[in-house]
Amino acid sequence: MGRIAYDEEQAAAFAAGRGLGLGGLGAWRDAVARHLPAEPGVRLLDLGAGTGTWSAAFRQWFDADVLAVEPAAAMRARCAYPGVVGGRAEALPVAGASLDGAWISTVIHHLPDLAAVAAELRRALRPGAPVLIRSVFAGRGGGVSLFRWFPEALRVLETYPSVAEVCAAFGTAGFEPVALESVPQVSAPSLAVAAADLRRAAHTPLVLLDDADYERGVVRLRVAAERAPLAPVVDSLDLLVLR
Repeated sequence: MGRIAYDEEQAAAFAAGRGLGLGGLGAWRDAVARHLPAEPGVRLLDLGAGTGTWSAAFRQWFDADVLAVEPAAAMRARCAYPGVVGGRAEALPVAGASLDGAWISTVIHHLPDLAAVAAELRRALRPGAPVLIRSVFAGRGGGVSLFRWFPEALRVLETYPSVAEVCAAFGTAGFEPVALESVPQVSAPSLAVAAADLRRAAHTPLVLLDDADYERGVVRLRVAAERAPLAPVVDSLDLLVLR
C-alpha cells in the first residue's frame, strides 16, 4: 500500500484516534444492506481491514462470514477481529469466485494500481457480487469535518482518486457503477472528544501536511471544541458501489 506505511507509530495512532462506535453507524448499516446479499453466512471481503471495526460490524449486523485482509503487520497486531490475515489487494489469499462481496473502506487512495486490484477482485468475486467502496474522493470532501479544521489538507485530497477515475479503472475488469451516495456517521460523540483524541499519524491528509498547516488546524479544532464542547461530530463519506 502507498502514501503512508502504517508502521508501529501510525498503527498505534490509528487504533487510538480512529475508533468508530457502532451506535453512530446506523446509516452505514442501512446503506450496505441495500447492496449486500441478505442471507446469513454471506462471505464478505474486508480489504485493508485495519483494526477490524468493519469486520466486526458486518459479523454483528449481517451474520456475515468476513475475510479480513490487512497488509500491515502493525495493524494486524491491533486488529480486534479474529482471524485477520495478511495479503495484498493485487494478490488476495482466496479462491476464485468464492466471495459474495468486497468492502474497501478508506483504502482506495492507498492502492497505486487500481486496474490490477479490480482484476483481482473480478477473479475472487462471484458473478454479480458488489464492490462497496467507502471513501472520501477527490473533489468530494465537503462532508468531512476534518477539512473544516484543516482546510489545507484539501490539497492532499485532490491527489486521491476521483469517482470517475475509480470507475474507469474498475471498468477495465468489467465492473460498472450502480450507486453513489453520501452516508452520514457520528465520528466522535463530541468536539471535545475529537480534539482530545486527534492523532496526526492516524490521518493520511494530516501526515502529508507541513507542520505549520497542521498546527494551525489543531488550534482551529481546539477553539471550536471550547465553544461547543458537547457538539457531536457528524461526517459524511461516500459509498460507491460497482458490480
